[in-house]
Amino acid sequence: MSEETPAGPVVPTAAARPRDGRFSTMAVSGVLAAVLGAAALLMPVPYVVESPGPTFNTLGKENGTPIIQISGADTYPVTGSLDMVTVRQGGGLPGNSINILEALQGWADPDKAVFPAELIYPPGTTAQDANTAGAAAMTSSQDTSTAAALNQLGIKYTTELTVAQIPAGSASEGKLKVGDVVLAVDGAPVTDLSVIQQALADGAGKPVAVRVKRGGAEQDVSVAPTLGDNGKYLLGISLQTVPTFPFEVKFGLQNITGPSAGMMFALAIIDTLTPSDITGGKHFAGTGTIDPQGNVGAIGGIAQKMIGARNSGATVFLAPGANCNDVVGHVPDGLQVVKVDTLTEAYDAVKLIGSGADGSTLPTCTAG
Repeated sequence: MSEETPAGPVVPTAAARPRDGRFSTMAVSGVLAAVLGAAALLMPVPYVVESPGPTFNTLGKENGTPIIQISGADTYPVTGSLDMVTVRQGGGLPGNSINILEALQGWADPDKAVFPAELIYPPGTTAQDANTAGAAAMTSSQDTSTAAALNQLGIKYTTELTVAQIPAGSASEGKLKVGDVVLAVDGAPVTDLSVIQQALADGAGKPVAVRVKRGGAEQDVSVAPTLGDNGKYLLGISLQTVPTFPFEVKFGLQNITGPSAGMMFALAIIDTLTPSDITGGKHFAGTGTIDPQGNVGAIGGIAQKMIGARNSGATVFLAPGANCNDVVGHVPDGLQVVKVDTLTEAYDAVKLIGSGADGSTLPTCTAG
């Protein structure tokens, strides 16, 4: 018997077919391109994404600890909510970077905002720098909010000027120390910075006797001022005002930084120290820096803060007048925004709405 073969031409098997070197080159190039593309998508980009953060009722507790606790003064029961609002920030710092995919997601999400990193952090800022500055700003806002509340209520307190920083090579280096309380200069009691400036001008560059309180004891230190670029004589120190209150105000909020809760802290302190329950059980939120005189200042991320406030159930939001341009066009449905420039205006708005009166005529942010 003869062996039969299939009809038609004989085709070599795949194993026998000669390999085209170009195929291998193209395959490797494709893999490399895919790897490089994936790596590019994961590389850090110089942007910061802001999104709504958690809210905290300044009249309530966080993890069982009162956010504001006052001892040494009469306090009264409170109801309702005076929420401080926060923003989450991602990117812009070493160890806290985002990639292009996260930036694109931020641009696509109407609840988020994306900014070039240099608009948020100065060049060279580290995560530790940002945390340290934010923590210092929060501590300062707690002092100024307490001062503003007490000024609003007519409660007296005292202040001291203390040495906050002594730059290397300054006139006071090795003579004054950080933490020194400046009491007098050449016998003139220091009530504010202008007293020091006048004493230095009168001395015309001669050494002055600076009386300080250090470690509970008073002493005189001789400092020869230097002439600054502005033509004024300088001690070469940075000073900060430190208040001493007639009672203790403790703040129990942890891991939240920045100065923007100042106004809401002040409102909560006032509400706690007065018999009238100003919120009437209603849910307010707001933001804004505060100074001891009760002036409300601008903050960042207000669009995301309004979203966070509405998500937490607030129906009224107190916004700094200086932020009105950022408010218009970004107010969530169901949230009434009240424009305030002072602590008095904020207090009056909360008290009015809390009493059940019509608050629709209160000032708000408008275009233009």
